[in-house]
Amino acid sequence: MNDTDKLPLVLVAEDDESNFKLIRAIIGKRCRLEWGKTGEEILNLYHQHKDEAQIILMDIKMPIMTGLEATAKLRAEGCKLPIVVQTAYAFSSDREKAIEAGANNVLVKPITLIDLRQIVKEYIPSIVW
Repeated sequence: MNDTDKLPLVLVAEDDESNFKLIRAIIGKRCRLEWGKTGEEILNLYHQHKDEAQIILMDIKMPIMTGLEATAKLRAEGCKLPIVVQTAYAFSSDREKAIEAGANNVLVKPITLIDLRQIVKEYIPSIVW
């Protein structure tokens, strides 16, 4: 087991590579990341890593299955992991839909270093930035 295996595992649902690279740049030194580009891929990653994953960062707008659909499916399966939805839409109705689908929190894009690190620390308190 190497040092990176000891880092907390974050599942990232994000179809845009530049957005994933931003997330990796902000938290990748303190977290291991598994990346799914669709709602289906994040469901598969959850099934593979549910015993070790500590949080899911879920983009709303993805192909095949949206982040809200994936969140609702995960909750229906009994997923207890914190799910933080990422959205470019800052309307209160979008936030309400995310919470109704089972999200614990909502991050509005563009994602900033301070906001992302703060929200990850909220759910993984052992992280020291």
